[in-house]
Amino acid sequence: MLSPAVTRQLLDQVARRLPAAVTQTPEALTQLTEREREVLRMLAAGLTNAEIAHALVVSEATVKSHVSNPLGKLGLRDRVQAVIYAYETRLIAPADH
Repeated sequence: MLSPAVTRQLLDQVARRLPAAVTQTPEALTQLTEREREVLRMLAAGLTNAEIAHALVVSEATVKSHVSNPLGKLGLRDRVQAVIYAYETRLIAPADH
């Protein structure tokens, strides 16, 4: 288990090695609601469910739904895959957080 700060640094290093930014939104991302994309960005930035709930002024239970919905829609197994996906599709970039 890594702290969010260490995870963020590690992902920043990996993201810098990814190919140039995607010029079009990947088709799968269009399946997500704007709120789901927003939560995915926050998740990729290393925020916890509690921090996301506080930022969006919603309950943690609502955040759990907003996290699990895109996982299902995108066929992702867990939060780690979601973070990697967000970086690979350039939904978030190292300078975004």
